[in-house]
Amino acid sequence: MSSTTRDILTKVRRMIPPMLESFHKGTPASQLYNSISQMGRVAVIGGSEDYTGAPYFSAMASAKLGADMSHVICEPQAAAVIKTYSPNLMVHPLMRQSSHAQPTQNSSTIAKAVIDMLPRLHVLVIGPGLGRDELMHDTCAKVIEAARKENMPFVLDADGLNLAQSRPELVQGYKQCILTPNVVEFARLCKSKDIDIDGLKGAEGVEQLSKAFGGVTIIQKGQQDYITNGEKTFISDIKGGLKRSGGQGDTLTGALATFLAWRKAYLDRLWEHDGDLDEAELLALAAFGGSSLTRECSRLAFSKKGRSLQASDLTEEVYVAFQNLFDEATPRL
Repeated sequence: MSSTTRDILTKVRRMIPPMLESFHKGTPASQLYNSISQMGRVAVIGGSEDYTGAPYFSAMASAKLGADMSHVICEPQAAAVIKTYSPNLMVHPLMRQSSHAQPTQNSSTIAKAVIDMLPRLHVLVIGPGLGRDELMHDTCAKVIEAARKENMPFVLDADGLNLAQSRPELVQGYKQCILTPNVVEFARLCKSKDIDIDGLKGAEGVEQLSKAFGGVTIIQKGQQDYITNGEKTFISDIKGGLKRSGGQGDTLTGALATFLAWRKAYLDRLWEHDGDLDEAELLALAAFGGSSLTRECSRLAFSKKGRSLQASDLTEEVYVAFQNLFDEATPRL
């Protein structure tokens, strides 16, 4: 671990809420729901008939990192399956694929049920297991528009990134958004913005892409993760595992969601702190924290599983990775 990474992680630690009895003790009944959710209420929007693992991995990573409530908002065909994976997640069968929608249902009516949940949530993850169905994408577009009106942070990954590619106005200039493309998705996003990445080195491409999207924070996943808002760039260089299996990016999105929820707790001053971290810096730190934790999960899982590593193995390492990076004043690595 580089000294720069160690210094950034030490700063990330300052935005993590302490575990205090005062968060819960003596709370009036009228405030009970908020009191049990001060570590974050996260919802993953995704999960379709063919894809049930991705939203589960994302929501479970969020929960195991410390979010109080992790929801999955998905298609009914996916909901029945995801509910069997874990009783710890709240699963809402509110989305509809075109083939399963009733004649009276459209993107507006379907989105309304999701939008009605937004006051109960702090952060959204949109994309894991979403699929390419047009009605699912149209519904997510309306949810994103509503989330922006509420200044709610959200993460776009996987099929959710197709929305940024095909409907860039949904994220253009929105500083509460994080995009998490892999190498293929990154190339597609660059092409949509007419950015020629040939010959660009290091973080040059992702910095150009972020600027083209108006300062949206982007995590370009790779051997090193480049994290930038177009003005300031972090390099997440913690050693990960040597195997990349499908679904590891879902651990990242869930971790990011919890860090973004902690960012809100910090900004709301739910505990006493210096308050010297501003919104923009906190967003960058949340992105760096999520990236670093995921890479450490990958390292830990690979050290145990080797070639047999699967995405579910990362889920089981979330808390140990958190302890290694954030439980003490300086990272243990």
